[in-house]
Order: sequence, then C-alpha cells, then structure tokens
Amino acid sequence: MRYTEEEVMKYIEEEDAKFIRLAFRDAFGIQKNISVMPGEVKKAFDDGAPISARDIAGFQDCPYSSLYLKPDPDTLSVLPWRPDSGKVLRMFCDVYTPDGEEYISDTRAILKKAMEKADEAGIEFRFSNETEFYLFVNDEEGNPTRKPYDNAGYLDIAPLDKCENVRREITLTIEKMGLKPERSHHERGPGQNEIDFHYAKPLKAADQMTTFKMAVSTIANRNGLTADFSPMPIPDKPGNGYHINLYAVDREGNDVVRYAAAGIIEKIRDITVFLNPTEQSYARFGNNTAPDRVNWSSRGDSELMYIETFKDRTRAELRSPDAVCNPYLVYALLIYAGLSGIERKLSLPEEMDEKGALLPGSRKEAAKLAYESDFVKEYIPEEVIRSYTGY
Repeated sequence: MRYTEEEVMKYIEEEDAKFIRLAFRDAFGIQKNISVMPGEVKKAFDDGAPISARDIAGFQDCPYSSLYLKPDPDTLSVLPWRPDSGKVLRMFCDVYTPDGEEYISDTRAILKKAMEKADEAGIEFRFSNETEFYLFVNDEEGNPTRKPYDNAGYLDIAPLDKCENVRREITLTIEKMGLKPERSHHERGPGQNEIDFHYAKPLKAADQMTTFKMAVSTIANRNGLTADFSPMPIPDKPGNGYHINLYAVDREGNDVVRYAAAGIIEKIRDITVFLNPTEQSYARFGNNTAPDRVNWSSRGDSELMYIETFKDRTRAELRSPDAVCNPYLVYALLIYAGLSGIERKLSLPEEMDEKGALLPGSRKEAAKLAYESDFVKEYIPEEVIRSYTGY
C-alpha cells in the first residue's frame, strides 16, 4: 500500500502508534534508526530529524556535524513482533544536509540517481533477490554458537528440516510488513536456508532486502537462534550467496537483458569490492557452486551469471554477491553497468569462456581495482569509494 504524509499522520493517530522508527543505513548498508514519538513525525517530514553525521560509518568525512533524516511515507510498516497496543512503526528515510540537499554519500540517494539515469534512457530495471542464511543455536545466555540448528540438506523436509517453522514465521511476518516472498526452502548446508522474492523496482527491492535481514535476525533471536548472512559461516560447508535476478526492457517493451548482462560482466571486476565487501567474501568464491571466474552460461551451474529465456522473456541471475553488501549501492552499480551495455548494444562473450578473467582473489585486489576504475569514480562519491577501498 502506498502512503502520503497525511495518511501516515492519520494512521499513527487511528492505530495508536506510540513509537516511530526512522531508519536509514550507513555506507555499508547496515541499518540504523532513531525512534521518535508521534508528535515529532510532522517535524521530521518537514525539516528532518537530526543525527550526528560523523559517527556513521562512511560519513566520517562529512563537512556537516549533523545530517537530517526525512521519512519516505511510502515505506511505512508496522513491526509485527512489537505490541499491538502502542504499535511500533518504521519508515525508511533519505539523508539530507542542513541546506536541504540529499547527502551525496547516502546510498539510497545514489540508487535513486541511478534510477533517474535509467528513466532518462528509457530503460526499466527490476530486481529480485535469492538470499541464503544459516541458523545457529544460541547458548543458555543467548550468545550465538557455531552449532547449526539442524543437519538437513538441499530441499529436505521435516523432521530433518528443523528450520521449517522458523522459515514459515519469517515468511508470514515479512508478508505482514508489505514484502512479497515468493518461495522458501532448506539449502545445502546444515541449518542453511533460502527465501526468495518477487521482482520489484530497484528502490523497493533494496528496501525489501534491508527489511528482510532485520526481520530474519529478529525472528531467529525470538526462537533462540542467530541468523548468519556472512559469506562463509562454516569453512567446509556451502557459503551464503545473494543471487540477484535482473529484468530490463526499453520504452517499446523490448527485452534488453542480454545487453545489460554484457555490461555487468564487463564491469564486474571493477565493482566486486562493493558486491563482496569482506575478506571472507573471497573465501566463498570457487567454494561448492559459488563462481570464481568472469563467465556466463545458460546451464545453471557455477557460472558468474546464469542467463535464461522463458516464454520470450530473458532474465539474468548474478551469482557472485553476498548478503553483507549494501543493496542500494549494488543495484545502483548494476544499473549503471547494465546501461553501459545497453547503450552500446554490447555482445556477451563466448559462453563459459575458459579464457575469461578470474574474479578478484582477495579484498585487497578488489579494492585496488575499484580505486583505479574510471567507471566507479564516475558514479560513486569519493567518500564512499574511500570507505570501501581504504585509499
């Protein structure tokens, strides 16, 4: 459901909402928030709610001591695990300067700018997510252990699959929050799960991913578990991927996914540090079915990008990212890379080209590639590049 500012104010009054969380994210996509009382929401819409800028990761070089959070009313959601009496609501916010300008290093603003460029080019992108995570048992004091919640495998069912009830609770909860889960199942690793989403416009897809990770972690904790989205939670078991599916059409409705995929493949080494921001990310590459080479195929195995056409529609599935990345930044970069391929009608390389380049083998290598990339410098603010690369 879409909300206006007026409808949000009315909802707060009629539904007995007592706390409103104004959520945003740092440069690495970690969700942050402040809570305000109902009487402060109108002021936040008009002027923004102040935060200390230089205490936020990636904002340390901000020229302003304070930045301001302005809620997006369209992202209003009830937190279903909080009390029905005195509801807790959440809205995602855009980050503004004291001058009323969108803060250049706010990654939600970076994504919105990329969407504007796509719109100017007459291209519509849609993304869907396939996200994997492990569930580990907590000890008696509520601290996470390295003991998986079960020993089930791919697509197993109960009683082997002990995660089934938790996945169902997650799916029903995020549906109440306005998300559209498509399917869920047990993955290959012990205690490993996957929940997938329907396609959405880039900003909504990024908001969904941020909400999803918060909800999964909260519900897992309520069940005495810890959710782990990291790339390699168990060294000798399958890693966690964040597979991103892409559709793209032009103004006439023509399928331009293959051009976009070619552009992404061309730029993938330059942008890998943003898709895979931790050192552990590179231990996942080449592990089990995770890719380690810049290639594509129509078979669906261990390639970087899986491309298929079904009922005259093509989708591309990028398989290298992991879920510790910032989805706003990732989608922005994929849009820009995709547009570069579409504008030039770039052809895909040979399918499963064994002579293709390898993905970066370490975070250090990926950071250097990003720092030296003219493509990255054209679209990503210097402050964000520095946060990721250290240069």
